[in-house]
Amino acid sequence: MELAVLLALYLGLLLLAAAALLGGCPRSAAGALGGAARVLSLVIPTRLQRATQKVLHRLFHTRSHLFTVLHVALEVAVYAEYTWEVFPYCWELEFHLLLLLLPYLLLAGNIGCFVLCSRADPGIITKSNHASLMKIYAYDGALFQKGVRCPTCDMEKPARSKHCRFCNVCVHRFDHHCVWVNNCIGAFNARYFFFYLFTLTVTAATIAIITAAFLIQVVLLTNMMHGSYIDDQGQEQAVEIRFLIQHLFLTFPRIVFMLGFVILLTLLLGAYCCFNLYLALTNQTSNEWHKSQRSGCSRHPTLQPCDRQVIYKNIYSKGVWMNLKEIFKPPTVLEKEKKT
Repeated sequence: MELAVLLALYLGLLLLAAAALLGGCPRSAAGALGGAARVLSLVIPTRLQRATQKVLHRLFHTRSHLFTVLHVALEVAVYAEYTWEVFPYCWELEFHLLLLLLPYLLLAGNIGCFVLCSRADPGIITKSNHASLMKIYAYDGALFQKGVRCPTCDMEKPARSKHCRFCNVCVHRFDHHCVWVNNCIGAFNARYFFFYLFTLTVTAATIAIITAAFLIQVVLLTNMMHGSYIDDQGQEQAVEIRFLIQHLFLTFPRIVFMLGFVILLTLLLGAYCCFNLYLALTNQTSNEWHKSQRSGCSRHPTLQPCDRQVIYKNIYSKGVWMNLKEIFKPPTVLEKEKKT
């Protein structure tokens, strides 16, 4: 039992360290989590450590359909609960039919965006398109230096590109690798990802609102807030919010659990959606934002001495309207040549 607890703690620390690095958190935080995991490794058998590290490598360092399957499974679970319990109850309470059907319409749009985002070419740089993609963006001299080659692809890196270690390719205007769609997000599928994230957020919020409205309606119809109950000491107490939540959870356990999940999901997705909107409005990628938050010293000491602080300035922003246009209609070489 103690070994299982230690192994779970060890796995959790490694997961947090990997998530911190993938999420762009400071390396000191990831290093501290990794150090704690190394301390625990002293009391965990080597064979279990190797098996754990192999699983984590499979999850976080190779392209896998696991998170895509998990994504689909969560959606199926939420919609199954909504269809079999929430929808019939709301229909009996005479909720408007269009409101009850709205989550299904949003689901159809979200599935379409999901398929487009996962199947579309994000902007993979090949020998055939390398020369043209080199002309799209200028090097800013801070985040992107001219003359830097990708050792894996054996090509000079165009400005705003990055080599994806999951897909093992260089991607034009690389944003990040999304494990949920199992694809890179780059210049050519960023618009699909934006709509995918937006529809997913609105879907979770819609289900949360409908479910919360149903539970509130139940409370109002039963006049529960004006009632009372007998506590453990035999005293009569007025109904409080805590008792009300407990009663609803005991009466509708799956609905209340689903409501808590979709509320949390709405908050997380809403925050991430706002962050992506900010990046779109300022013509930044996640990769560029994370790099700009790190130390100002360049990784190329011959080009930028480490004793001189580099002040990053976004040279790619052209105003809100043009920045949004670039997301939905990525610039091409022909357009660049017409402007020049």
